[in-house]
Parts: sequence; C-alpha cells; structure tokens
Amino acid sequence: MLNRLSRRCFCTAPPRPWLFVGLGNPGDKYRGTRHNVGFEMIDAFAESQGISMSTAHCKAIFGQGFVGEVPVFLAKPQTYMNLSGESTGPLAAYYKLPLNRVLVFHDDMDLPCGVLRLHYKGGHGTHNGLKSVIYHFRGNKEFPRLRIGIGRPPGQMDPKAFLLQKLNATARERIDAALQEGVDGLKLLLCKGLTESARRFNTEQKYKHIRLQTLPV
Repeated sequence: MLNRLSRRCFCTAPPRPWLFVGLGNPGDKYRGTRHNVGFEMIDAFAESQGISMSTAHCKAIFGQGFVGEVPVFLAKPQTYMNLSGESTGPLAAYYKLPLNRVLVFHDDMDLPCGVLRLHYKGGHGTHNGLKSVIYHFRGNKEFPRLRIGIGRPPGQMDPKAFLLQKLNATARERIDAALQEGVDGLKLLLCKGLTESARRFNTEQKYKHIRLQTLPV
C-alpha cells in the first residue's frame, strides 16, 4: 500500500498514515450492544469510503485504503474487549506508527447516548479495552480517542449488564446519527489534522451534549 503511495507522490513527502481501531467484542452475540459501538464506527467509516474489511491481520478484522491522499488502516480487534491491546499494540508496531497517529474508538458511559468527543490523550477510567491498549503501548496514554457516548445504566442496573445489552429503539436512533457525525468528523481530521478537527468537532458536540443530557433513552 505504501509503495502505491510513493508512486502517487513523486515530489512531495507522502502523507503519514492513520490507524483507526474500533473496540468491541466479536460474534453475533454482541452485535448491536452498547459495548460494540466502536466496531460500528469502524464499519460506518469503512462503508462511507468504500474500504473493504475483508482480511485478518494482527488478531483483527482489517481494511486499508486512501481518503484523498492519506493512507488509512482500519481494525476491529477480535480478541474480546478486555484484550484489545493484543491486537492494537502489534498493529501500531507493524506499521511503525507513532501513537499520535493511532485513533481508538470506544464506548463511554460518561457521555449521553449519541454524544461524541475527540481527545488527544487520556486515561482508561473503568474501560478495560482502553486499559489493555495502554498496557500494550507500554503505559503510554498519549494516543487520540473518539469517545462514543452510550449513557449510564438506569437505576441500580449492573454496568456490565448494561454494556452488553442491545440498544433500544431510541438509543439505536441516537447512535446511528452519531455514527454519521463521527464519519464526518473523521474525514475532517484526515483533511485538517487533529487539532483543528477536534476544536470544531467538540464545539458542535458540546451543544448536542447540552441538548441530550436530560433526555431519557
């Protein structure tokens, strides 16, 4: 793929690749659950760009392509959520990518359902998938993330049960809208870079957060 890039760009340095990794659990059992919205964002972006997710690489379902002149690698680790770093770490190493070019998509209970945030870095909170990624990045937390809000469990519901529950109709509608917003944000990132895209994207999502934070799902 990178040889193809060098042939396309004769006189200028080739654009640096990005690796997008969506976190989730493999198998039909987990399809459509809150914990799998990272997978869904990968699928939505791949479909929008005509990128086939048809190969296996580093314990992940994998695809690659170009958005404009920018090479993009897409991955959905098949290790189960809690071992996501076993795929993400080797993928970043295989392509010799600095961690600031590895963007991880994950569900987030601290955001209202359907609200997104794009961050440069951060901890893992209580997210075991992120915890595994950080561990396999040798403790380095300085990689960008696209947080996908799923809201908090109602009442006294066990958070683990909530994460593995299928989205209801209202949540499904919000997530579907968020996926399209996420695709637009990712295209902006590939065009304008992380700093500019995060500023514009997060400003738009801030107003959505205010609008949705008190609405039931």
